Amino acid sequence: MKKVFVFIFPLLVFVLSFCGQKNQNPATGQEKHIDQPFVQDFSIKFIKTETTPELIKVCADRNGNVQILTENGLWRPRDGQFLFPGTLVRDVYYRPIADKKIAGITTYKDQFVYVDDEAVLSNAWAGKLFSRHTMPDAEILRGGKDFAFLLSNGKDIAYLKDAKTLWKGHTDGPVLDIVYDDAKDLFWILEPGKIQTFSPSVTAFKNVFQRDSLTALAVFNNRIIVATSNGYLELNATTGKQTGKIRRKLPCTSLTAVTAIGKDLWFGSKHGAFMLRGDGKFNYYASKRWLPDDEVKDIAKGPESSVLVLTAGGLGVIHFKEMDLHDKALFFEKQVRHRHIRNGFNATLGGLTNGDVTTGSLQTSDNDGLWTSMYLGGEIFRYAVTGAPEALQNCRESLDAMERLYTINPVPGFPSRSFERRGYKYNDKPWRRAEDPEWDWKSTTSSDEAIGHIFAFGVMAELIDDEDLKTRAIKLIDTLMQHIVDHDLYLVDWDGKPTKWGRWNPEYVNARPKMVGDRKINSSNIIAMLQTAYHFTHKEIYKKTAFDLMIKHGYLENLMRPMNEIGRAPENADELSRDLSDGWNHSDDEMYFLGYWGLYRYAFNDTLKAMYKKAIIDHWEAERPEKEGAWDIFTAIVGVKNFDLDEAVWYLQEYPMDLITWTIQNSDRKDIERIPPNFREQYTKEVLPPDELRIARHNSNRFVLDGGNGGREEMSAGDIWLLPYWMGRYLDVIGQPAR
Repeated sequence: MKKVFVFIFPLLVFVLSFCGQKNQNPATGQEKHIDQPFVQDFSIKFIKTETTPELIKVCADRNGNVQILTENGLWRPRDGQFLFPGTLVRDVYYRPIADKKIAGITTYKDQFVYVDDEAVLSNAWAGKLFSRHTMPDAEILRGGKDFAFLLSNGKDIAYLKDAKTLWKGHTDGPVLDIVYDDAKDLFWILEPGKIQTFSPSVTAFKNVFQRDSLTALAVFNNRIIVATSNGYLELNATTGKQTGKIRRKLPCTSLTAVTAIGKDLWFGSKHGAFMLRGDGKFNYYASKRWLPDDEVKDIAKGPESSVLVLTAGGLGVIHFKEMDLHDKALFFEKQVRHRHIRNGFNATLGGLTNGDVTTGSLQTSDNDGLWTSMYLGGEIFRYAVTGAPEALQNCRESLDAMERLYTINPVPGFPSRSFERRGYKYNDKPWRRAEDPEWDWKSTTSSDEAIGHIFAFGVMAELIDDEDLKTRAIKLIDTLMQHIVDHDLYLVDWDGKPTKWGRWNPEYVNARPKMVGDRKINSSNIIAMLQTAYHFTHKEIYKKTAFDLMIKHGYLENLMRPMNEIGRAPENADELSRDLSDGWNHSDDEMYFLGYWGLYRYAFNDTLKAMYKKAIIDHWEAERPEKEGAWDIFTAIVGVKNFDLDEAVWYLQEYPMDLITWTIQNSDRKDIERIPPNFREQYTKEVLPPDELRIARHNSNRFVLDGGNGGREEMSAGDIWLLPYWMGRYLDVIGQPAR
């Protein structure tokens, strides 16, 4: 688990120590995750408008109030909830403070303390703190012992207590910040080129460190953390001497802020905020998934287990909430039903303006049948585990949509890609007019739709106890597979021609050289599909066809070919084979694993089942660096004891709750280790956590560092998250919630 914030959840230390706890499933001997609470992070943003003054500093008090110092007084956040940003407004709650010329703010004993042109003051302590000063342009203050304060106007410094100026000094300036070390009763004063200390006991300055491009500092664990424009360094808090080398292996080295919050150290930069973890790596919060703007100006402890990140574009409040996987599943179930169901399909919400989900429209897709198959599979597993009536109704509505894919077009047994009301897609070539004058349907259906359909229909036929749904699922399996068998193992479209990718005929499949992935994937998929059809219909034609392919045409050899033999076609290969093998195809991974359900569970005999198990594990071994939670869970079907359960849980816990396609940029990070170019297109030694990557479905490369489209879409959790979670629950490798 990535995120454990002891300062935020002191009462959860005991609970969180069990977050990775497992026991064993006595029936299979496989490990089983105990669904204990973990810490889920999400952001609520407050956006700066054209009329908002420049933002300078943010603070929160013990009452949960947040105030932002601007170049024009105090402002505060208004409204704001997850996915629905709030705004910033002038703080007028207490007129006597709002009317003052507040130039600086800090917290002291978790209460707001201000400095204006005449005094250091506060509303706390019955308003008794009112220490007049003689520095009318003061703007920086920090509290010390017994209500003493050090303040500065950037050049002059004064030590103030009980309205008495006990000491004055002058620096070359400009003073950027002042921090107080309570353990040593010592103030640390930061300037761009040096650090000085002020000791109240001896009332004197002391130069302790010099270096160019200093930007911020913090006291942390008896160390002074010094941020620079190119990394950070540490000073011994007693001697002021640098310890170790400057650290530049950071998400961004151009640092603008550093703050100690409890036992955690947070950094702000020109490109986001990040927190130092116990393993020396960082939790990284950048992009509009987390912040209004990536230029961080200040970081502070926030109310109710949050961290306040003030940016040039507004305030990001990162919340850390205790939940378990089941809580997260229920949240995502609502996300799907509220915004992602189009005529029963599991759909993307597109056309968003800057991530505003109220501005979007449900989109059609080439893969409506595939994404819906994956969502439907998840809901079937959910119903099999929980018996929830709403899960069964979700299954019924999605099956209605899937079933209509076959009836809305005039080709027997041919599944449309999608359908939509007449006219909305009329100029898009693959769209055809249905006999019903109100509707159009989309042609050119691909092999990935076919394997998705067979997966979902097979799971429904096996696990759903509703006779109507079970019967309809089996009929759909038979309808599709009879079409494929009748048409010589092709999907044949409205024009009587095979579609571009719906091809499982040996003439096509074995035309590819052995190292080309399409030869293996098409063989694996068609055998899985034929086995599923035979398992539920008992029609000998499906069994005979499968064995003919495996024995006479080498499909068993094709599907058993080890993944390490898959690569680029030779230069003398045909153009299509070269195009198909220019890199690893992650859509193929999705098709393989969806097909593995029928390949393994409905195997014709135990000998084949053992062979299929070997092929599945071989594929999973190749996938392990990607930490793809769905493929780990799918691998559990073969009963293998090690299927990277921890990584699957990590994927589910770390996937962000915000599924908007914000633009993400990681390629300029300095804390990732790159590896040489390779066929699998793995760019870094370790894959980044899901909440630091672009939002993408399972057919995407999780090693891609950059992506997104500026928040113009919200993807559905139906296929991305709910399928692996509910499948894990059904396979009993993820337990029900412990609480």
